[in-house]
Order: sequence, then C-alpha cells, then structure tokens
Amino acid sequence: MTDALLPATPEPLEKENDGYFRKGCNPLAQTGRSKLQNQRAALNQQILKAVRMRTGAENLLKVATNPKVREQARLELSFVNSDLQILKEELEGLNISLGVYQNTEEAFTIPLIPLGLKETKDVDFSVVLKDFILEHYSEDGYLYEDEIADLMDLRQACRTPSRDEAGVELLMTYFIQLGFVESRFFPPTRQMGLLFTWYDSLTGVPVSQQNLLLEKASVLFNTGALYTQIGTRCNRQTQAGLESAIDAFQRASGVLNYLKETFTHTPSYDMSPAMLSVLVKMMLAQAQESVFEKISLPGIRNEFFMLVKVAQEAAKVGEVYQQLHAAMSQAPVKENIPYSWASLACVKAHHYAALAHYFTAILLIDHQVKPGTDVDHQEKCLSQLYDHMPEGLTPLATLKNGQQRRQLGKSHLRRAVTHHEESVREASLCKKLRSIEVLQKVLSAAQERSRLTYAQHQEDDDLLNLIDAPDVLAKTEQEVEIILPQFSKLTVTDFFQKLVAGAREGDYIVSIQLVDCKWLTVSEVMKLLKSFGEDEIEMKVVSLLDSTSSMHNKCATYSVGMQKTYSMICLAIEDGDKTDKTKKISKKLSFLSWGTKNRQKSASTLCLPSVGVARPQIKKKLPSPFSLLNSDSSLY
Repeated sequence: MTDALLPATPEPLEKENDGYFRKGCNPLAQTGRSKLQNQRAALNQQILKAVRMRTGAENLLKVATNPKVREQARLELSFVNSDLQILKEELEGLNISLGVYQNTEEAFTIPLIPLGLKETKDVDFSVVLKDFILEHYSEDGYLYEDEIADLMDLRQACRTPSRDEAGVELLMTYFIQLGFVESRFFPPTRQMGLLFTWYDSLTGVPVSQQNLLLEKASVLFNTGALYTQIGTRCNRQTQAGLESAIDAFQRASGVLNYLKETFTHTPSYDMSPAMLSVLVKMMLAQAQESVFEKISLPGIRNEFFMLVKVAQEAAKVGEVYQQLHAAMSQAPVKENIPYSWASLACVKAHHYAALAHYFTAILLIDHQVKPGTDVDHQEKCLSQLYDHMPEGLTPLATLKNGQQRRQLGKSHLRRAVTHHEESVREASLCKKLRSIEVLQKVLSAAQERSRLTYAQHQEDDDLLNLIDAPDVLAKTEQEVEIILPQFSKLTVTDFFQKLVAGAREGDYIVSIQLVDCKWLTVSEVMKLLKSFGEDEIEMKVVSLLDSTSSMHNKCATYSVGMQKTYSMICLAIEDGDKTDKTKKISKKLSFLSWGTKNRQKSASTLCLPSVGVARPQIKKKLPSPFSLLNSDSSLY
C-alpha cells in the first residue's frame, strides 16, 4: 500500500501524424482488452435475440384471446426474461473485469473502474451519399468514391482505438468529421435512410436511429470511456503515472459531462442524463483517489502536520465515494448500474474513512508537545481537523494533556476498525469483488494494521472512558475538476471540402433569402449580401451549362463571412481568364440583360434533370483490411 507510515525525519514538510486519418488497432489481436470487447459483442447479439423474443411474446400476449395461447405466451415471456437477466449479469461481469484494464506492473493498490467501449454495426455510406451528391449538388457521386471510402475507413478504425492519446484523437477526429458530414448531407427535414445501431454498454440492448445524433453521442461516450481505460492503465507506482491518471479521469468526466449537456435526448440508457451524472461523479471520485495516492506515494512521514494533511485527504476521498454510492442507489440509475460498481463505491467510502481516522489517531497518540514545538501551529491544525471538537475538549488543552490526547486517539482507532470491518463486509457480499484478489489483500492489510495499533494502546477501562471521536473534516490540496474536451485544438480536414454546395464561378444568383435578385445590378446584390452581416443566408443560383447538358438550379446555405463564398460565385464577369463555360456568355452581361435574354431558362426555379452525363470510370482500389491495422496491436 502507498499509505504506509515512514519514520519521522527532521526535514520540514514539503505521436506520428499522418494527416487527417488515424488507423485503429488490429481487432483480431488476442489481448485482454480485445478479448473482453469480443465477448461483449457476442453478448450483445445474444441480448438482441432475447429482446426480440421478449417483444414477440409480449405482442402475442396482447392480441391472443385463446387461454392456452396466452398461457404459453406467459411461459415463454417468463423464460425469456430469465434468460435476459442471466445475459445482463454476464455483461456486468465483463464491466467489472478490472484486472484486464489495470497497469501490468505488480501493484498493491485498489483497482479503478474503467468503462467498456460501446459496440456498433457496420454502416455503408456509399449509396446514400452518392445519390444525395447527384440530387442536391448536381455532381456525379462516383467522383467522391475515395472520400466516402475514407469516411467509412475512419469509422471502422474508431471501433478499435488504441488505448492512448492517439486513440482519443482518432475518435475526436471522427466526431468532428461527422459535424462536416451532418451539415452537408443530413438536412433536418429529411431522413437519409441510413440506420445507425449502437449497443448500450451497460445493458447490451441495441438502439437504432436514422440521424447522426446517436452516432455522434456514441462516439463521444467512447471517447470518455477510452479516457477511463487510459487512466486505469497508468502506472500508479510513479508520480508521473498518477498525474496522468488524474488528468485522464478529469478529461473523461469532461467528455461525459459535455455529452450530458449537449445530447439531452439520447435513447440509449447508458447516455441518459441520470446515468451520465453518476458516471461523471465516478470519474471525479477516481481522480480524487489518485490525488491521495500521489500524496502518499513517497511514504507518509510520521509527523504531526503531515498526518493532519493525509488524514484530511483520505476523508475527502471517503466523502466523494460516499456521495457516489448515494447517487448510484437512487432510481432510475439503481436498476441498471452494475451492482459491483455500487458495492466498490461503498467499500472505498468506508476504507478511506477508516484511513482518515487511523492517521488522526496516530498524530494524537505519537506526538506530544515538546520544548520548541510550534504549539500555536499545532493548535490551529487540530482545530481545522474537525468541524467541532468533542464536548468538553479544546484543541490547546487536548494537545497539552497527554491523557486526553491518548483517549481521543484511541476513539479514532476504534472508529477506524469499525469502518474497516464494514468495508471488508461489503466486499464479501459481492461475488465479483470477492474474486478481486488485490482488493481483498489491501482491505485485510489495512484492517489488520488498525487492529494491531488499537490492541497496543487498549486498556481495561477504555470502554468506560472512551469518548466519541468526531468525523475528520474533508480537505484536499488538489480539488479535481471537469476538463471539457477541446475540439478546437484538433485540426481536421473535411473529406468533402471540394463539394461546393452547387455554386461555382460563372453561376448566377436568382434569390437571396427569398428576395428576387434576377433584375438587380451587381452593386445592389453586393449591398443586399452585406446587409445580412455574418448570419447564414440561403441563396438560389443557376448554372448555364453547355449544349449537351441541361440547366440546374441549386439551393444551399452559405455564411457571408466565409471567404470561399465570394470565390465560388461570379457576381460580375471580368475581362480576365474565362473557362469554357463562361466563354459562351457575352462579355459584359449584367443581371438585367441576363434576365431578358434568358427569360425562358430562368422562368422556373425547379431543378431540371441532367442529360448525357457520363459516369467516370474512377474506382478506388481498397487495400486489404489488415494493411490498415496498427502494427502495435497490443494497445488494443
């Protein structure tokens, strides 16, 4: 354990970037984490089958009128519910497989809880995006086969992210890319026909939606989950490792909190506001626990002021775990939170409360006021150790009276033993926790230490003279906090940036925000554009194509403040270079003259069908799936 006491001393208290794309790990690698994810995926399929059978039995029970059929439906429903409960318990067993996610170094520390990654089904973007590109942007979708394939490759890689910062960047890159895709291909008033399916990480129940909200929310959840796995993988036997763990858990809480605040109506239970609130508390509690371990790692010197500090730090950890356990015990979270998680939170609450009382007892029993002692400083520290002193005692009198100090110290030892006994009892009630050997060893060792210390100072009349020890006031020198995700620091290239929303040089503006512009001059159009400021505006433009093609009318949304808007739209044709398309137009053609000469063509704002468009024979040669895999598959 890192909280072992050291003798008092006279000293005073004191990755490679390949552009926009990252590759996932080998999903076939036989590492502990990959095996767990594979088992999780298999369980998800079994749970899906059981859920469908339960739905069928419930529907049959609703419509059946024959008594025998209804009895058979009830029997089938009972069997399926039992089977489903067993499967969910197996999934809970995977969620509490703490040893797999911990650092490989031998450590005598209590395990931390990571989150498993949500599983998903394959999604084929190609057909839907190609059709939309042709319909909405009037371009051949086959020109964007490479971009669509890159998007699908990126999504596939995100299913097996490496357990490091590169894996987090991979997930964030896809999340930002989804923002680009959503603005280009997913209008709010239309369903695109793509079905995104993700499995609940806690219950295994699948959830499907035809918009990108579920996809984006699930990627964020996996980002937070990956941070938790990074935190538990840190080497907690070094200061640097503990600092990394603190940072990882704070960032995990930030991502999960951002998910809770941004996506408020996610249908998946593991991403409900109530569950996310509990998960945020759990990550912050584990960060606070890592703070205590960082302070204790060099060893706890048996000195008065050091013991005061450590006792309050332990009390702080016990307090946050007590609050976490209370949150886990409330409906509706209680129904689906893994029982082993709630049990571990309760165990840690008692364990760290016991440590707080133990270190308080040591500072009272072992440290007497000697000549040269800074009594005023000790008095101040002791008064700040409690919310209030026991009745009849004052800090200064207690410090100077050896009998009072020993009696109060032994009262703290008795409370420490009580809390230790409760932590061991709670751990023994949970089957999953009983199987975690290192947890049992840590709890037993701490309990035995407090018992031996109490036995050394126990006297026959203690039961008559001991006073009730007050709670140790929780205090920390490093208050953990939520670190929100910083998407702006990540540079992501839009796969479809060359897709120009239908407006190009040589096109003509027909209307701006439903204002007819066909009869306006260039200066009047510019004045109208500037009047909208930085707000997004909707413009309708038309393109004059060659004789082999028909005219297309397009509609898109632009931001006036974007520099590329002006380069895409020809407001006046100058004497400079002309493309083949613009050479067909008179040299000084104004909007007015264009309207009179082409009145027949501009009479309708409907998108006319294109004729004679040849399909380019451009095909992307996809590499072997295994060539995209990270060679360092041990990270997964």
